[in-house]
Amino acid sequence: MIRRLWFPLWTLAVSVVGGADAWPQFRGPNGDGSTAAKHLPVSWSETNNVAWQTDLPGTGWSSPVIWGNRTWLATATEAGHSLRAVCVATDSGRLRHDLELFQVATIEPIHQLNSHASPTPVIEAGRVYFFFGRYGAACLDSESGAVIWKNTELPHDHGQNGPGSSPILHGDRLILTCDGTVERYVTALDKRTGKRLWTTPRSNGPQLEGKALDLKKAYHTPEVIRVNGREELISMGAFRLSGFDPATGRELWWLEIPGFSNVTRPVYGHGLIYLATGFMKPEFWAIRPGGSGDVTQTHVAWKVTRQAPQKPSAALVGDEVYMVSDNGILTCMDARSGTIHYSERLGGEFSASPLVAGQRIYCFDQAGNTSVIAAGKQFRVVAKNALGDGFMASPAVTGDSLLLRSKTKLYRVENQSAAAR
Repeated sequence: MIRRLWFPLWTLAVSVVGGADAWPQFRGPNGDGSTAAKHLPVSWSETNNVAWQTDLPGTGWSSPVIWGNRTWLATATEAGHSLRAVCVATDSGRLRHDLELFQVATIEPIHQLNSHASPTPVIEAGRVYFFFGRYGAACLDSESGAVIWKNTELPHDHGQNGPGSSPILHGDRLILTCDGTVERYVTALDKRTGKRLWTTPRSNGPQLEGKALDLKKAYHTPEVIRVNGREELISMGAFRLSGFDPATGRELWWLEIPGFSNVTRPVYGHGLIYLATGFMKPEFWAIRPGGSGDVTQTHVAWKVTRQAPQKPSAALVGDEVYMVSDNGILTCMDARSGTIHYSERLGGEFSASPLVAGQRIYCFDQAGNTSVIAAGKQFRVVAKNALGDGFMASPAVTGDSLLLRSKTKLYRVENQSAAAR
């Protein structure tokens, strides 16, 4: 069901190509949760600044991806037996496609905070790619929804927690993270055919011997960066962070970290990689990329051992880096030194990663509340908003609008006065 609260002229102006309307992957164009949008709304509610809201079939925590007037998400119905791709018209919220990609006879159990459809798809002109962990990957025509290829030969388990790693595109490669309790590897598929180009097992298998199975898995979404003229695929598994050559899968360097069930996506800036290390007692690390072999003793710039997140990724604004812990503590640090400027309680529980728009940071909690925070060394709340039944998925942006996936709906949120111009 679609509930339209108003229907202004902007619906006629949404581009049918990517451009400024594209949000192609988990955490946006740069993979870091930042947007160039200058007029995002600051305040909203169920009756204010909501352009439309659409009921979504099934359950899934995948974030929306956007290309022009197509917004795609993953979902699961039939208690996880039917893994599906959903497409919504960006301008109106109309449901365009609801397609089954995989029918699963025997499904793994999932963690109470996860879903069977948590990995965010990735989209480009003409194609959208879905990944459901061990159950498979698929490529669709992003206009018609026609299946171009499927790959169900990605064996690994999810450690009774369900899938969580989102795919990324790099050149002609669709890069997938497959970190189970027994099989743990990173692989690249030919995006045109779905065939494997390379597969690299995690290199710390011997170090994990003897550990409980649950301590060997991960749910990480990687990032490709350029360091001294060299591309590096930054990928985190249980107890190890590695840099790979994205063209061949060759491991370039690695360092040991204190965590497993790793979730946070790296953020890169100031020559440093920022990430949280995983479950149990997470820490927040700043790491210098590059080098060769074991760089554990040489490439850790700084670390913060308190109030680090297990699930939300970091946000970088200028010279400050921010993290929001799962239990709602927002910490602002100097990006170069790790000096803590403040650590303040927002309240609530968090899974979604924050959004950065100019000098504002948007933090979305599991109950449907959003805290809008002013960037800077002093803690200042700009606005508090409540909408829907809770945010597990991270936000997306198109133009000057937010697309927010709650546990049951997709919302388009924007300033009514701006939209009416």
